[in-house]
Amino acid sequence: MAGQTMLEKILSAHTGKRAEPGAVLDVKLDTRVARDFGGANVVGHLEQRGLGLADPGRTAFTFDCNPAGSDQKYAANQQRCRLFARRQGVRVFDLGSGIGTHLAIDQGLAWPGSTFVSTDSHANILGAIGAFGQGMGDIDIAAAFAHGKIWFEVPPTVQVLLRGQPGPAATAKDIALKILSVTGASGLLGCAAEVVGEIVDQLSLDARLTISSLGTEMGAIILMFAPSPEVVAHCRAAAGGDWQPVLADADARYARTLEVDIAGLEPLISRPGHPEDVVTVAELRGTAVDSTFVGSCTNGRWEDLAAVARLLEGRRIANDMVLKVVPATDAVWRRALEAGLLRQLKQGGALIASAGCAGCAEGQIGQNGPGEVTVSTGNRNFAGKQGKGQVYLASPETAVASAIMGAIATADDVRSGRQVARQAAPAAAVAAKPKPATDATGSSPATVVEGRLFVVPVDNVDTDMIFHNRHLAITDPAQMAPHAFGNLEGYQHFPQWAQPGDVVWAGSNFGCGSSRQQAVDALLALGVGALVASSYGAIYWRNAVNGGLPALTCAALPAEVGAQTGDRVRIDLATGRIELIDKGQVIEARPLGEVPLSIYKRGGLL
Repeated sequence: MAGQTMLEKILSAHTGKRAEPGAVLDVKLDTRVARDFGGANVVGHLEQRGLGLADPGRTAFTFDCNPAGSDQKYAANQQRCRLFARRQGVRVFDLGSGIGTHLAIDQGLAWPGSTFVSTDSHANILGAIGAFGQGMGDIDIAAAFAHGKIWFEVPPTVQVLLRGQPGPAATAKDIALKILSVTGASGLLGCAAEVVGEIVDQLSLDARLTISSLGTEMGAIILMFAPSPEVVAHCRAAAGGDWQPVLADADARYARTLEVDIAGLEPLISRPGHPEDVVTVAELRGTAVDSTFVGSCTNGRWEDLAAVARLLEGRRIANDMVLKVVPATDAVWRRALEAGLLRQLKQGGALIASAGCAGCAEGQIGQNGPGEVTVSTGNRNFAGKQGKGQVYLASPETAVASAIMGAIATADDVRSGRQVARQAAPAAAVAAKPKPATDATGSSPATVVEGRLFVVPVDNVDTDMIFHNRHLAITDPAQMAPHAFGNLEGYQHFPQWAQPGDVVWAGSNFGCGSSRQQAVDALLALGVGALVASSYGAIYWRNAVNGGLPALTCAALPAEVGAQTGDRVRIDLATGRIELIDKGQVIEARPLGEVPLSIYKRGGLL
């Protein structure tokens, strides 16, 4: 019998069964977390159904999306979570504590070989310490709170081999962007990955976190690193216990090996709108910038802030620039205070905020305005994600260099005193929630869906396009409905067009991005009967299945079969048969599958 990968061994240990790719297992969870975004919905699901908690000691809330409680809806959601936590004896990492996934590592909620789920789509950052972390929607997390386990399909594992040594100016963020440029937005779709290579042993915990945090943008379930002695020591100090790191077997089987050449790597940057649209910083040198942001789960650690402070020493940002800095955790914030880094940053012109996620949530430090050009250290620059301007993704060094120069530049440009000519940036390219359909007797959801077709022939439609983050505090599905596809150019009219039973047919990697359940609930509230796409973002597909919205996978694209918006369509969820009624045409899709179909038949996971 062949050996197992890291993830397969972790899942086997938490199910009592041998984990093989494609198997659906009930995975025991060491820790389950809800954030201020999604947390109130988790509480609502539990209270509406009278569900208790499997183990309050393994359960927590983290308030990291809106760490200042500055939005009334967020404040209300946070208070609802607090009250629930007090009644149930659940721990709350309250305002200013920091980003939940980082707290999980630093506070001992997760350790190498453990299992962890959160309403954070970047919970897979736990792969940096060799743990299984997953972002999930609020229905999944409610079930995890209640039962202490969750169903999960074992993904295939890809080996990502980093070849060569990067150049002296390259950082972990540049390595991550290089991998992303090779994989694209969906090159690791539905797969786990193990990152190996000569450089890996040299990577600090902070560097591993930076690289792992971009796994979601590659479509990956998780990017995992074999724990180094430094990582093991950090986690033992935080978590204690007698656990042992989990390593892949020498004869483990991988779906494939993806080689990424990082030899001589120089600083990289992602152009606005697409994290995977990566070029060298040198290619964009001189592009005028209005603001910069250093923070997020990708680059808000101690090493990141120290790099910014070093470059700012004896310097200030340009007069018309804004530099926003947000530490990942309160521990990082306090360390920076005690070491004098905050004084250096402030003297250099930086605006410093409480620990948290910041720019990824509307209303937080890091968002930009219309026409504003920002260099950000975040992991996403989808249109509208970090504001209404243009967002470039880069390392902390590139971000602060750009703030000093007032234009995109490298740290070497600043140190050498090289003049950078500043050039203008290029132009940037209501219904109540229905019950699931029932058969003629009204006794159970029908397995045949019939309605009109709404074609969205676009790849990589992310969750911000389906349901924008400025509406995250909405908890009533009926209020979500008018915002469906509100950030997808050309398709904002869908809420007015939609009728119960309609079917949305999209391209590849539909629903990539955030873990937000609202991107499913908004469609359910409009009465959407089913989704069809050539592939899905992994978290989105789970959220759809768990919410009772069937999501079929079909290799054929709508244009290839002549399917158009308005066509009548009939779908057999059990067989995957798609019939274009008016055209008399039949297309075969992948059947929904036994577990998803059973969840659909009972009206959703809960």
